[in-house]
Amino acid sequence: MSRKRSVRPDEIFLSHSSKDGRFTARLADVLADHGLKTFLGKRHIGGAQQWHDSIGAALKRCDWFVVILSPHSVRSQWVKYELVYALQADRYRKRIVPVLYRTCDPGKLSWALSAIQRIDFRRNFEKGCGQVLSVLQVQSEKAKDKL
Repeated sequence: MSRKRSVRPDEIFLSHSSKDGRFTARLADVLADHGLKTFLGKRHIGGAQQWHDSIGAALKRCDWFVVILSPHSVRSQWVKYELVYALQADRYRKRIVPVLYRTCDPGKLSWALSAIQRIDFRRNFEKGCGQVLSVLQVQSEKAKDKL
């Protein structure tokens, strides 16, 4: 008998270009404020660590994958490597969240992204955060805490 996985994330991998670091850190802060653990390379890879090993370990450990889409990220070879890994890993099935930060062509990363609904942050950060939290089924839990 197969056990059903919970939807609420244990840890979220944030795939992004370092040039989009400020936006990604802001999103990570919002997720943390809602009790969600994230892996953000700049914050979680310490000095003298092999960053590619740390990224690989995080990809194996995390159970949700958020990819920040921008002109920088669609040109990033590392974002592409991370996304390809997520698309092939069973644990990320139906747990990949494309976040549209800046107008770009996500098809440059993978044709498979066209089949996944993007969350658009281009005009309203707060609305985008609400949509991400809804996908992660966090919003309703936080609202219950206020009752």
